[in-house]
Amino acid sequence: MKNLETESRIETISGNIMGTQTVINNIIIPPAAPDIPGLLFRGFRGEADYPNILASINATKGVDQIERSDTLESIANNYTHLTNCDPYQDMIFAEVKGEVVGYGRLEWHLNDEGQWIGFHLAFLHPAWRRKGIGTAMLLYLEQRLRQIADRLQAEGVITADTPRLFEASASDTEMGREALLQKEGYTGVRFEHFMSRPLSEPIEITPMPEGLEVRPVSSEQVRVVWDAATEAFRDHWGFIEPSEEEYQMFLEDPVNDLNLWMVAWDGDQVAGSVQNFLHRQENEEYHRKRGYTEGISVRRPYRKRGLATALLTRSLQMFKDMGMDEAALGVDSQNLSGAFRVYERVGFRLYKRQTVYRKSL
Repeated sequence: MKNLETESRIETISGNIMGTQTVINNIIIPPAAPDIPGLLFRGFRGEADYPNILASINATKGVDQIERSDTLESIANNYTHLTNCDPYQDMIFAEVKGEVVGYGRLEWHLNDEGQWIGFHLAFLHPAWRRKGIGTAMLLYLEQRLRQIADRLQAEGVITADTPRLFEASASDTEMGREALLQKEGYTGVRFEHFMSRPLSEPIEITPMPEGLEVRPVSSEQVRVVWDAATEAFRDHWGFIEPSEEEYQMFLEDPVNDLNLWMVAWDGDQVAGSVQNFLHRQENEEYHRKRGYTEGISVRRPYRKRGLATALLTRSLQMFKDMGMDEAALGVDSQNLSGAFRVYERVGFRLYKRQTVYRKSL
């Protein structure tokens, strides 16, 4: 990737909503910028910005009630394997008197419904909210996404008839972000529920379907499990085919531990899996003992036979035996496979909701 710190670069982005926004020598001048002494918007500066990204995320966690524990290692892994995102063009940083107070990023994808989706996210220090900075970053990212969509149409990747949507998400505790998105015309279209289950409650381990068995996973089999899960997830709302970069990011994720995976095999075929993991740093930060039962998938030929429940209850017992106090997962509450009801039956309960917001370009 080019380092635009050392390259003189002038770019003008025109649009029918914002007018014109300009990038000069990596300094971004959006027309929506508020008049705040010392405020500056700029682009990405490479690895030197990783600590600024981490600091921005950490600054928001308390007021937004978001439980996450990022590290420079995890951020580097993410930014090394971005898909449809050039951070040197697709990011915006807000500085006040030389100190980064927030940033935003975008990426785009084509989903299985033939829609072009322009995703964007942003983090802004609570002390600098409600001053117009968040709005300026949001409008900049939207306009950059419009530019990308126009380029892709010119290249023949999408057509004039391709539905084009902005997408962002916010949990029900991120009230400021929800208010901003709604003010800018976004509508909630989907809901994800975050659920947890105390492991002190009885766990009824259900039988495995006939002909299937749980076996350990070797490093050579990870791609087989990944591909099987991808096949299963194609039935989910808004499915986007994962890229090779996403697979590589998954492989290098430090929380991965194949010893915790619960995979059902039918001979040499994967029937279903739960890609369990422990986030030890998160557990330490929040003074808890939680295991995550995530990546739950069952391929079509093996559904409606109790496989998901069998794998999930075995995962719960495994975490209990390891000394964990609770298990947690996230689920699309409108999942047509009935996953939400399955998780409720084995004892999971809702503790937070996240909304997916969309707006037409």
